[in-house]
Amino acid sequence: MALPGACAGTAISCKSWKTSPDIEFQNFARVCDGLREDDFNHAHFAAWCEGRTGYPMVDACMRSLRATGWLNFRMRAMLVSFASYHLWLHWREPGLFLARQFLDFEPGIHWSQMQMQSGTTGINTLRMYSPTKQAQDQDPEGLFIRRWVPELARVPLPYLAQPWNMDASVQRMAGCHIGTDYPAPIVDDKLAMKAAKDRMYGLRQTQAARAEAGDVQARHGSRKSGLPPSGQRRKAAAKSRAKAVDTPSPQGDLFG
Repeated sequence: MALPGACAGTAISCKSWKTSPDIEFQNFARVCDGLREDDFNHAHFAAWCEGRTGYPMVDACMRSLRATGWLNFRMRAMLVSFASYHLWLHWREPGLFLARQFLDFEPGIHWSQMQMQSGTTGINTLRMYSPTKQAQDQDPEGLFIRRWVPELARVPLPYLAQPWNMDASVQRMAGCHIGTDYPAPIVDDKLAMKAAKDRMYGLRQTQAARAEAGDVQARHGSRKSGLPPSGQRRKAAAKSRAKAVDTPSPQGDLFG
């Protein structure tokens, strides 16, 4: 996930990979072992790598990355979140694929971020992005999607984030038949997110996960993040979320 300054303010120190290089191969929080490994869907992984998931913002980002070697941080995070939660893929194979695409690949940042965005550090907030909302917020005019997913070039803007909602007549006029010219979503957004939340939050409520969280924070937590000890973090995070204002990035940010 390497970007200049990407470590600033994060809960996992960028030095973690240097002091514990095994995080490239195993979960920060060992309570996560076995969480996704046995459920790896190779067809879903291939669709994600090719930018053929049926979710326009995910596919546009992946195709742009493969063509240019660069993507802004929010969209990098969204790609990993989608792979981890919607597709329930273990972070290792997606991490290797992304590492081979990034011109600015730096392992100390990359593997820490892969685990943070997939929820296996055991201490960070679970970052689950809606690909539809990200399309609407980050690409409100549809410029980025139309550029990198030309199959959708003539799709009316109200349908661009969710082209599967077009009826047959709109698909005809747009010259884009879902399932033929552009894939239908490979997973159901709401069902996939609910299943991921149930499993992740269920795991985090276990005694083993709570016990391990403090140890992970002590060994790998970034002092620059200003995070309080593990037991106090949830209250602080809740207060922070209540004050936060989500301001969409300018359209040009997506184009670098």
